[in-house]
Amino acid sequence: QVQLVESGGGLVQAGDSLRVSCAASARTISSYGMGWFLQAPGKEREFVAAISWNGASTKYKDSVKGRFTISRDNAKNTVYLQMDSLKPEDTAVYYCACAAGLRYSDYVPTRKDDYPYWGQGTQVTVSS
Repeated sequence: QVQLVESGGGLVQAGDSLRVSCAASARTISSYGMGWFLQAPGKEREFVAAISWNGASTKYKDSVKGRFTISRDNAKNTVYLQMDSLKPEDTAVYYCACAAGLRYSDYVPTRKDDYPYWGQGTQVTVSS
């Protein structure tokens, strides 16, 4: 079992930056790919960014490329999502997820089905 807790969300203005964190407990995540997803009101949860177990590979949703950066600190069992140049359309609940079925894999999953463990989410609101 992997327990994930997101933090760092909040209310910011358009153009601001925000870093959300995902801390894992009960089990190390250092050997697994990790991802961030968002869910806006009334919409499906969708992929934002993912990172391989060693940080060597990353993938991003097209609309956040160049603005968002995913990173991880395996010593701290934590994954981060740095969000710069935020836009009102980035407003959503952000969830981190652990691809626990892909151990030491270079594959960076983008599908929700590849992630069996999820955090509770953190709200990010960007005002115009």
